[in-house]
Amino acid sequence: MTISMYKASVPIFVQFLTSVSAWLDKAAAHAEAKKIDPAVLLNTRLFPDMFPLARQVRAATDHAINACGHLAGVELPTFANTEASIPELKERIAKAIEFIKVIKPAQIDGSEDKKITLKFASGERKFSGQSLLLNFCLPNFYFHATTAYDILRQSGVELGKRDFMGTPPQL
Repeated sequence: MTISMYKASVPIFVQFLTSVSAWLDKAAAHAEAKKIDPAVLLNTRLFPDMFPLARQVRAATDHAINACGHLAGVELPTFANTEASIPELKERIAKAIEFIKVIKPAQIDGSEDKKITLKFASGERKFSGQSLLLNFCLPNFYFHATTAYDILRQSGVELGKRDFMGTPPQL
């Protein structure tokens, strides 16, 4: 039995990006209750050489958009990458979810062997559609989403596993 490339991407990204947005709501409420400037949370890092919360959220949205867009062969949206508030990050997440939800299964299914070349500062890297999704985008997406979650937990925001998982899609 094969798994649909669409089902392995779009619903997962939507589920977890929706969760990230809800974590930011809890972060805003936490900051207000504790009289903490929300910018402090957005600039918090787990370790000095790691990205801060705001950049972790941006990276999660980027990996979701890149995976779905490249697999579907559609033009990727661009963002300013200057979000400096919780509402701005939530707007970025909403735009990412909106972009992803427009993609139809027929645009992604069958993309397992599609040749995809990404350009990095260090040079080009070639992927098949399946390796892009399973070995690059999903692991990076989960890394950045989990790191954002961990930054908020370490900062005292009351989140639990149910918050992390969100609501699984009804397929």
